[in-house]
Amino acid sequence: MQAALEGFLGHLAHERQLSPRTLSAYRHDLEGLARFATEQGLQHWSALHEQQLRLFVARQHQAGLSGRSLQRLLSAVRSFYRYLLRERLCRHNPAVDLRAPKSPRKLPKTLDADLTARLLDGPSEDDWLACRDLAMLELFYSSGLRLSELAGLQLSDLDLAAGEVRVLGKGGKTRILPVGRLAREALQQWLKSRPSLAGDSQPLFVSQRGSGLTPRAIQLRVRRWGVNQLGQHLHPHMLRHSFASHMLESSSDLRAVQELLGHADISTTQVYTHLDFQHLAQVYDQAHPRAKRKSTDNH
Repeated sequence: MQAALEGFLGHLAHERQLSPRTLSAYRHDLEGLARFATEQGLQHWSALHEQQLRLFVARQHQAGLSGRSLQRLLSAVRSFYRYLLRERLCRHNPAVDLRAPKSPRKLPKTLDADLTARLLDGPSEDDWLACRDLAMLELFYSSGLRLSELAGLQLSDLDLAAGEVRVLGKGGKTRILPVGRLAREALQQWLKSRPSLAGDSQPLFVSQRGSGLTPRAIQLRVRRWGVNQLGQHLHPHMLRHSFASHMLESSSDLRAVQELLGHADISTTQVYTHLDFQHLAQVYDQAHPRAKRKSTDNH
């Protein structure tokens, strides 16, 4: 069994030229399976069947291995058995129909409405840098943009008279998004400063030298505002998440929020319904007479 395993790892290293890190992950996963197979009294890889592999995966899951790690493990086993089939060392692939349990989806972090207002109400400096950064933050929150979408905006994409911005999203898909009143006001203030900085350059948001801002530069500015205004680290996606969550709380229109966010699959948008439910559950626990905890006093 070990000879077949070493042959496979050699195939990965020389024929597929995988990185040392990836090879190490394959070795770790498959040597664990080899130990299990030996404990089961198996002497050849051809003797391992689906039910035994299912037991191995279940034990790994009980030991704390995440769904993502189990997916990686099963992917390694499938690849290994494809190699064994090619080398005629086996006649079946026990992993072909096995799927790992899904990991619980992490809910995105959001700002509540009060924190968002605190973030966007200051600082009060009236210099070009503050005007630019406030306009970026307002637009992130007003229209739910991705970082890459905001960084790619051109002057010609913005129509303040119509209150719209044209965005190039994932997969090269364009969508037209509304721009709220406060975001329009912030953008108007920024555009008064921008021409003297950027000249004929086309990016909507530019540096002091007049060049378009990189996504990394935007991240750093958003982070700085979060620390200064809220005392916490903030990233652009948190404003996108907050936009989606607040829209869904107010409208409950999942399809509309999907369109605004540019999600190809509505299941991606549905994560915000869980956020909304969490909020409702907290309100329920605090307000419902039958949900409140018993008082600790003796009255």
